[in-house]
Amino acid sequence: MIKKVFFPLLCAVVVLSACMDKQKNNGSPPSSDWKIIFEDNFDRDLSQWNVWYGGAYNDEIQLYRPEQLSLKEGVLHIRTERQVIQGPTTNVDSTQKSFEYVSGRIESKELFGFSELEGDREYRFVARLKLPKGVGMWPAFWTYGDPWPTQGEIDILEARGNRPKQFQSNLFYGTTPGINMNKDTEVEYEADLNLTDDFFVYEMIWKADRIEIWFEGELKHTYLADANNNIDQMALKKQKVVFNNAVGGWFIGNMSSESFGNSAVMEVDWVRVYKR
Repeated sequence: MIKKVFFPLLCAVVVLSACMDKQKNNGSPPSSDWKIIFEDNFDRDLSQWNVWYGGAYNDEIQLYRPEQLSLKEGVLHIRTERQVIQGPTTNVDSTQKSFEYVSGRIESKELFGFSELEGDREYRFVARLKLPKGVGMWPAFWTYGDPWPTQGEIDILEARGNRPKQFQSNLFYGTTPGINMNKDTEVEYEADLNLTDDFFVYEMIWKADRIEIWFEGELKHTYLADANNNIDQMALKKQKVVFNNAVGGWFIGNMSSESFGNSAVMEVDWVRVYKR
């Protein structure tokens, strides 16, 4: 038992350590010419977000529902659990179907993208995340607009729970709803760190002629606009920010759900959007 006389000193050390840790992991603020236009530290509520209720696409096997989302000590927890349940096929199709898991998904109410105004031609999306562990888990931090993919989709981060040192980015675009025109835009990254053990900062800078993917302050890849990625066609489009953890689906591959983990948690510390 710690003697009472040492308690104030212990508190000071703990508080100082916590503050130093917060500063160290708070992300590098961009230069002064970037203006912050959206921020959520997940310390109040989810009023800036639309919460998805229903299944999804891509042969996934989870039902998204609000009950899987919670805020704890300034962190959004997206809880995924094995549970056989009936629910809407998607958020826009009320046809009932059976799901094997429950999970969570949020989408920002606000849309972001270029305008015709001079000086409003670059956007920066940054989030600090801890990825979920387990076979079958498909966490993602991304942006898109409706109807998909006519406003574009930018996957800043997608990962597989059974590959904790890897993640990838991807781009989608098409002129007809439901049909993607892009080719060869999937890029994989080796992190050399276990992304499920701690929080890390993932970032995307969106310009009219390129999209940059960053990890922990390091530029990992630059997509230059070309006929395969249609980045130039996404200019003047509007997209929302999305966080979710899916289960199964084509991204995970031809694997039996019996081998999937029974539960997992994706954690989001904060998210910010800047423009200049």
